[in-house]
Amino acid sequence: MLKQRIITALILAPTAITAIFYLPINYFAGLLMAIIAIGAWEWARFMGLTKTIQRLAYVIVTTALVAVLWFFLPVGKTWLVIFGIEHEISSILWLSVIWWLFAALLMFSYPKFNGFWSQNKVIIALFGWLTLVPTWLAFIVLRSNNYALDEFQGAQLLMYLFMLVWSADVGAYFVGKSIGKHKLMPNVSPGKTIEGFLGGVACAAVLTVVVGISLQWSIEEFVTALLVTVLITTISVLGDLTESMFKRQAGVKDSGTILPGHGGILDRIDSLTATAPVFALCYVLLA
Repeated sequence: MLKQRIITALILAPTAITAIFYLPINYFAGLLMAIIAIGAWEWARFMGLTKTIQRLAYVIVTTALVAVLWFFLPVGKTWLVIFGIEHEISSILWLSVIWWLFAALLMFSYPKFNGFWSQNKVIIALFGWLTLVPTWLAFIVLRSNNYALDEFQGAQLLMYLFMLVWSADVGAYFVGKSIGKHKLMPNVSPGKTIEGFLGGVACAAVLTVVVGISLQWSIEEFVTALLVTVLITTISVLGDLTESMFKRQAGVKDSGTILPGHGGILDRIDSLTATAPVFALCYVLLA
């Protein structure tokens, strides 16, 4: 299992970095749509859909929602020179924030108050759309930032987000394994500990300090970046735990099997589905 995880990671990491930096923006948007479609296929398992035609129907609807966004809010016009981003885009990002606040309530109350949604396929389908569709939009908002003048600026923003999430995951894993004793959310994910969570936050904070020193940030920029780092790493745990809650409710260990040693696409992007909209909104508000 460990060998498979390492091999898959060694393939995925450079592939993701190459796509972020070197794919033309519309090709990047299309690749991301395909990833969201696979995520929708896996999410259909959480709804209890077992027939291929049923899961395909959910994929088609999810992809159509993304396509509608792409049509009415073209990638090349995501950012407006004078007014920032489109009002509709910021509204969707705020909607995503509201969803994740609600998801936190669902998670903290699990399993006591899950009766209203756990057996309702429509509600779980809605949860999936609120998770997946804003993720596509947030990635495009970040990747297309200042694209006409500097095609790599948005890529650097995305890589910083990835590095925050990855560093938090690494820190949480090693600290949790070595000194983790107090369970974070045992009803949802018994393996996660409070010590691991704090270790992940600390690791991400170190990354931010290193980036800030290299870019010669001011004290104000350091404080802002560190506050955003704490927020993003906390949200990343929320995304991970929320997917764990849905998997536990559905009775599955992994969301899928497409990535050997890692499970499914959702198992790899669960933290990003929560952090990307929040990070994009923070950048819009603070940049």
